[in-house]
Amino acid sequence: MTKIIGLTGGIGSGKTTVANEFATLGIPVYIADLEAKKMMQTDSVLNQIKEEFGSTVFDKGVLLRDKLSEIVFNDKKKLAKLNNIVHPAVKLHFKEWLLEHQNNPCVIYESAILFESGSYKECDYIVNVVAPLEIRIQRVIERDKTTREKVLERVKNQWNDEEKSSKSDFIVKNTSMEAIKLEIVKILNFLGIKQMKS
Repeated sequence: MTKIIGLTGGIGSGKTTVANEFATLGIPVYIADLEAKKMMQTDSVLNQIKEEFGSTVFDKGVLLRDKLSEIVFNDKKKLAKLNNIVHPAVKLHFKEWLLEHQNNPCVIYESAILFESGSYKECDYIVNVVAPLEIRIQRVIERDKTTREKVLERVKNQWNDEEKSSKSDFIVKNTSMEAIKLEIVKILNFLGIKQMKS
């Protein structure tokens, strides 16, 4: 039976870096946030978004993602409503993806909202990636060309590190690439999973 390892962490913590490192070791990685963006281009999800948020988040039938983001990241209830539309579609897609990788000893399910969405319940183990808040803020400002205020808004809408870590089996401190690699090897050794690539 394929083990599902949930991978999460606050915004800017370096989840993608950790996910990529697992991938270089030959472990299949499912990036839920990326797949959610794809799902948000499907007719069924778009219709539900229009029903819930109105036509103001659309322009000539095209979803205005920035406008929708501004609405949901400033309102936890609206964020929950959006997650309730997108998450079931992602869950279904992941099940199909998992069938394609059922011969692997484990897969990584990477999601920023692993706990908030309830996806953690589907995982056998959970890895939480942590990094100092100031470093995270700087990373996101540079990556998304955004402001400190907007980053802090998004941080506020996520569970904090303590909450996530208390429900996680492993904590990866993103202090350097070497530290990440060592932690991943420790996790795989603990799970008795041989690296498929070196």
